Amino acid sequence: MQLIDPNHPFFRVTWRRYAVVAAPSLWAGLEASGGNYGWAILFAAAGGYLAWQLLLKKPSDPEG
Repeated sequence: MQLIDPNHPFFRVTWRRYAVVAAPSLWAGLEASGGNYGWAILFAAAGGYLAWQLLLKKPSDPEG
């Protein structure tokens, strides 16, 4: 099951991909600085998953 579609038209613009990855990653740092390590791990995992899907993984062929 795929949680995010990297081929969606919203993600065609490169800066949006980086912004979507940066938001939970930065929030994880904020939570860790406040001592809330459980939330920090949760948001870091979300940021890691988004980075894998939107930045590191090769896009699939839209035709199949």
